[in-house]
Amino acid sequence: MRDLPVLVTGGAGYIGSHAVLALQAAGCPVAVVDDLSNGTRRAVPSDVPFYEGSIADRQLLSRIFAEQGTRAIMHFAGSIVVPESVEKPLLYYANNTLASHALISAAVDAGIPHILFSSTAAVYGAPERVPVEEDDPKRPINPYGASKLMTEGMLADCAAAYSFNYGALRYFNVSGADPQGRSGQAGQGSTHLIKVAVEAAVGKRSHVDVFGDDYPTADGTCVRDYIHVSDLAAAHVRALERLVAAPSENLVMNCGYGRGLSVLEVLDAVDRVAGMPVARRMQGRRPGDPPALVASNRRLVETLDWQPQFADIDTIVAHALHWERKLKDLTAA
Repeated sequence: MRDLPVLVTGGAGYIGSHAVLALQAAGCPVAVVDDLSNGTRRAVPSDVPFYEGSIADRQLLSRIFAEQGTRAIMHFAGSIVVPESVEKPLLYYANNTLASHALISAAVDAGIPHILFSSTAAVYGAPERVPVEEDDPKRPINPYGASKLMTEGMLADCAAAYSFNYGALRYFNVSGADPQGRSGQAGQGSTHLIKVAVEAAVGKRSHVDVFGDDYPTADGTCVRDYIHVSDLAAAHVRALERLVAAPSENLVMNCGYGRGLSVLEVLDAVDRVAGMPVARRMQGRRPGDPPALVASNRRLVETLDWQPQFADIDTIVAHALHWERKLKDLTAA
């Protein structure tokens, strides 16, 4: 796969920027397209060609493919906030589903043979069992999950009709930051628990809201499977290697560690790592939040040459906290 030109959509965002670093380490020429609605230009390394614009712009995509000789796409661009998707469903179907249609269409026209898609555990909705398997029922309970599932369906249908293969990696809760401090979560108004908690730990927030303490879980708070963003980026590289090596094969895989932590357990870890208690404020449930989402990652581990390197929650929090302190210093400078 070395020297395979890859276009990363949403490569100025949180997960996309880590994928860029992982692809560079694997020896792949990388280019990024991002409209900077959620990402930041400084997240893209200076030696990576950058195009500012929307993946719904077919003319722009055609130009990028021609200039970069693109042979694979890692697709991260889209909107990702569950409560916002409930309030603004049309925005999510436009940014996630319709824009992905434009991207897939342009890729088919250009003859690009491999597409790796950033999907989500939200496609399962409130699963009947945990850990959840890839073949378990898909019943999204919010427009975010529904919009991602529609894109998975498009990829499956188009891969059967045209000459490309695809992977859909269903993320659980992505957390942490690059261990070397090169990238991390930088967007404003994040709703990700660990990001919010480390912002509170460095004084950017006064407290952390805990949304619901009456769920059918051990301590009443939601349970999630937290995966380090660098482990997730490594999984993307392994998945792309597999797509290249087996061009008649498609991949659909959960990305998580196979164990869950409650909101309160995560906040306890933040307290430990920060060396101070972070204030907590109990709130009512948020719309669209299932009680528990935990991955079965058996398919990921057995199919790909992948093993997590940062699976300890204190390590995840430590990397996120280091990044947040770095961001605070940059703002103060």
